[in-house]
Amino acid sequence: MTEENVSGQDAPVFRMQKMYLKDLSFESPNAPDIFLAQGQEPKVDFNLRLSNKKIDDDHYEVTLALTAKILDQKAEDTVMFIVELEHAAVFLLKNIPAEHLQRVMAVDCPLMLFPFTRQITSQVSVDGGFMPFLMEPINFVALYENAQKEKSQQN
Repeated sequence: MTEENVSGQDAPVFRMQKMYLKDLSFESPNAPDIFLAQGQEPKVDFNLRLSNKKIDDDHYEVTLALTAKILDQKAEDTVMFIVELEHAAVFLLKNIPAEHLQRVMAVDCPLMLFPFTRQITSQVSVDGGFMPFLMEPINFVALYENAQKEKSQQN
């Protein structure tokens, strides 16, 4: 083992530095009537966007932006509530080869951030008077691979 490897100067560094809310909105346009409706069978209209931007040489912001509209199917798709959330984190990504950087930001960073995003949406739905809204786990690897496949087919 060389001295350079022992010191770790060239070792890849991947660390979440700071996590924060950029935007959070909760709406329950049909309250209190929606609470009186019997047999709430929710239907979920869900949209997730992932974005990233370079802050400086080693820091990147990764943002999960989601919109979830929860509808009561038994009440003719009446809106129970809507959650809009932009949840972000700053990541230190140092000595990561350029060919791996996009995958790290599209897969590894969201994998670290998503459990917290999921908890926030669950808690805000409870605070709004509803059952916890538990998002299904998201396979960020499959999303990334599908996006890469689509990209290569377009070229």
